[in-house]
Amino acid sequence: MTSSPGYTVVIPTTGRTTLRPLLETLTTARGPLPAEVIVVDDRPEPGELAVPDQVRVLRSRGRGPAGARNLGWCAARTEWIAFVDDDVRLASDWPEQLAADLAGLPPEVGASQGRIVVPLPPDRRPTDDERGTAGLGTARWITADMAYRRATLVEAGGFDERFPRAFREDSDLALRVVKAGSRIMPGERVTVHPARRAGFFASLRAQRGNADNALMRHKHGVLWRQQTGAGRGRLGLHALTVTAAAAAAGFALTGRWGKALAAAGAWAGLTGQFAAGRIAAGPRTPDELARMAVTSALIPPAVCYHRLRGEIAVRRKRTAVLFDRDDTLITDVPYLSDPAQVRPVAGAVELVRSLRAKGVPMGVVTNQSGVAKGLISPEQLAAVNARVEEVFGPFGTWQVCVHDDGEGCACRKPRPGMVVRAAAELGVAPGDCVMIGDTGADVDAALAAGARAVLVPTERTLDAEVARARRDALVAGDLAEALRLTGALR
Repeated sequence: MTSSPGYTVVIPTTGRTTLRPLLETLTTARGPLPAEVIVVDDRPEPGELAVPDQVRVLRSRGRGPAGARNLGWCAARTEWIAFVDDDVRLASDWPEQLAADLAGLPPEVGASQGRIVVPLPPDRRPTDDERGTAGLGTARWITADMAYRRATLVEAGGFDERFPRAFREDSDLALRVVKAGSRIMPGERVTVHPARRAGFFASLRAQRGNADNALMRHKHGVLWRQQTGAGRGRLGLHALTVTAAAAAAGFALTGRWGKALAAAGAWAGLTGQFAAGRIAAGPRTPDELARMAVTSALIPPAVCYHRLRGEIAVRRKRTAVLFDRDDTLITDVPYLSDPAQVRPVAGAVELVRSLRAKGVPMGVVTNQSGVAKGLISPEQLAAVNARVEEVFGPFGTWQVCVHDDGEGCACRKPRPGMVVRAAAELGVAPGDCVMIGDTGADVDAALAAGARAVLVPTERTLDAEVARARRDALVAGDLAEALRLTGALR
């Protein structure tokens, strides 16, 4: 696009019909147009999208909103990345408003948030679905319209793809950014998010987000609701409701009818109180009354089930995976200085994305002595590594040694320094890491740090290195086998 290079717009989509008018607004609006608009098609089986010729389409194949946004911003080249949802309506001068919001922001400001307006029917109370959408208007850090500095996203490692839904992934990123010392400024631009009608059991399906609440508590502690403005929640009351129902059933099965009736009464009272609050806020039509009555009885056990599922998931011991760069993630080009020559090893991109979707902590640990030798510049190295992240998505840590073999540094593999630092940055012990590489130095560095190692030999791997790895570590035929041996792909 012939426009200011200052920002890129990234739009994850599942192919909704609202995408086309949104793109038409973006490509014809007043003000400094985006350097690029990137649409990320997140359908598991992507099809055709009716988009203007100047819009770039990427495919994330069902990774979820967090994964789609990561793919989009990693492909962007501008200082700012503006995320908008595919069902919002932008003003005809939205680029002008965005430019005004971003102009002159000091370096400590890492993001600018648009104001979300949800139109509600003027002639009746809103339905449960409409009230849920209206919450976006007061939500903190919503990515229906949020612009981040690219450097801020890089430092934070992007969106956490363990959040599989459009729920909490934006609050998690923003909270990490704020905790790291950046500020998020509210802007003056206004974006309209229409309220939409969902199915009869939509509120029941939405309770899957309680698994994401467990992840938020695991990552940010018990105060995460206060820190993100999420409100108090009803987990305690729902748990009490389920306990009363279980007690009523248990007492009835053992013939203690008095206690069974008392417990059933407690269940009915709690369920009735929950349903009454939802009904009072709505239009009280026959359809809405039926929906509230049925789903109010089903939501408490659904909440408890999904929260328990989430708590179990976050408590599973996680193995962090550390990759060598050359001939493990990308094809080795000696002293690679040109980002255009970055070529991923066959299947590596898909494997890394699978790990990221499972929430596996990952990092890159690489020797790059070409800098010390004067064969590549630090700027060229940074550009190549940035291209690797663009192709693979963000890694939790990069450990790069630029020293030559004779400089005696503590970081250069086979010394353990980079492995130890990578573990610390990923928040795990070295013993919970596995290093995957193609040389004996990769194996030795891991073992010296107390980590595990898997050697994936190439034509340049020495026979002696393979023999030693068979004795002290593991040897795999390719990257997929290496990850299966470590258990990371389970």
